[in-house]
Amino acid sequence: MFLGIDIGTGSTKGVLVTSEGRILDREAIEHNVSTPRPGWFEFDAEQIWWAEIQQISRTLLSRAELPLQGVCVSGMGPCLVVTGEDLKPLRPAILYGVDSRAGAEIDELNQELGAEKIFERCGKQLSSQSVGPKVRWLAQHEPEVFAATRRIFSLNSFIVARLTGEYIQDHHSASQSDPLYDLHSNDWIPEHWQKIVGGVPAPRLVWPAEVVGSVSVEAARLTGIPSGTPVCAGTVDAWAEAFSAGVRQPGDTMLMYGSTLFVVQILQNYQAHEKLWTTTAVEPGSLSLAAGTSTSGTLASWMRQLFGQPSFEQLIAEAERVPPGSNGLLLLPYFAGERTPIFDPQARGAILGLTTAHQRGHLFRAGYEGIGYGARQIMEFLAASAERPSRLVAVGGGTQSKLWTQVTSDITGYAQEIPAETIGASYGDALMAAIGTGAVEAKTDWSRITEIIHPEPRRQELYQELYSIFSELYPATRKAMHQLAALQR
Repeated sequence: MFLGIDIGTGSTKGVLVTSEGRILDREAIEHNVSTPRPGWFEFDAEQIWWAEIQQISRTLLSRAELPLQGVCVSGMGPCLVVTGEDLKPLRPAILYGVDSRAGAEIDELNQELGAEKIFERCGKQLSSQSVGPKVRWLAQHEPEVFAATRRIFSLNSFIVARLTGEYIQDHHSASQSDPLYDLHSNDWIPEHWQKIVGGVPAPRLVWPAEVVGSVSVEAARLTGIPSGTPVCAGTVDAWAEAFSAGVRQPGDTMLMYGSTLFVVQILQNYQAHEKLWTTTAVEPGSLSLAAGTSTSGTLASWMRQLFGQPSFEQLIAEAERVPPGSNGLLLLPYFAGERTPIFDPQARGAILGLTTAHQRGHLFRAGYEGIGYGARQIMEFLAASAERPSRLVAVGGGTQSKLWTQVTSDITGYAQEIPAETIGASYGDALMAAIGTGAVEAKTDWSRITEIIHPEPRRQELYQELYSIFSELYPATRKAMHQLAALQR
């Protein structure tokens, strides 16, 4: 059997899987992100991530009856973890694009290195998703931490180091570490590394399913994983999840309903778009186009909390009784700034069209629809920059809401395939471990589609009208949003 563990924004999930793809056992631990300041999103990599890896591993393996042949871990990303030689974090990990602290550093690096040259070599513009500006922020705002830094990790590579002692970075995570990695040569850019990271050595580059080391005696004592067990590199959770859903051929596209909405399309050839991220994918030599919003499931959770903690089932039932278009209610889902499609960390949420006739069911449905309009903008960018996605596979916890997936299909016009197993990235991790250790062939695919959500044609005209209004809202309110964001700081 194979152990896959994914550390997400809201929980850590582990799964034990046979080489045929049959799930033997699963375990999950919920956790909360830290937001010490507006625009800051952090985690304690030692007390949460590493501790939960130990807990989930010990729990699952205590119930297992088959021998363990391999381990792989994925996680939210790209994140920034800095440690000393002892691999102990020097500060809380800085998260992916939801953390928007490094805006000034983005501007600095664009000036120093040239925005067009960065786009040409890295396949995307610098944004809050980029790791390089966050390293620069650390050097300028916490110089004592930066001076003590001897290793720079992503989430999964930090766990690999704690399990094996190896200092690696998978190619995909590296390709999101802009402007440090060249997509055309699949290697670090030495002059950029020196300018931004300085004397800290660059990690060895590997592909996500490669075995990079084995579990040490000390890690075995802490985790319960037998010493000597092979460990694969792993990668960012969205790409592990795409891998788990069989999104591996050119044109295959994943839509992940998680804490944020994330889209990954596999490319035939190199393509780049100023509003998207071109990255490597999981398999050697592969490329992908990606996009991600800053809120999705987190917005639904916020509404649930605001409404007094009713069950999601109750809120969905109320939203289902509301007609499409939420009786003329529109919601801009920029409650944590926004990545794709506007790349504006100072954007803010907005609800337009409210009357005293609207109830919480209207608001909840408008939230789903607002996220759906954002998904449509992303799908239009994909179609404009490469080829129209030929196959859309929906994954993530949000697929449990049939209303949400139906609303998204109705707004975007795309059918969505739903796999039988939607546990997601941890399942993809287990598959990478099986492939990396040679237990199964590299082309092995465990996914099985059991449902297809088709768009409802009679709703298209209404949603087209509302989408047009939605698209005008951000440009019309941008100045006011920025003024309010300044007051919030």
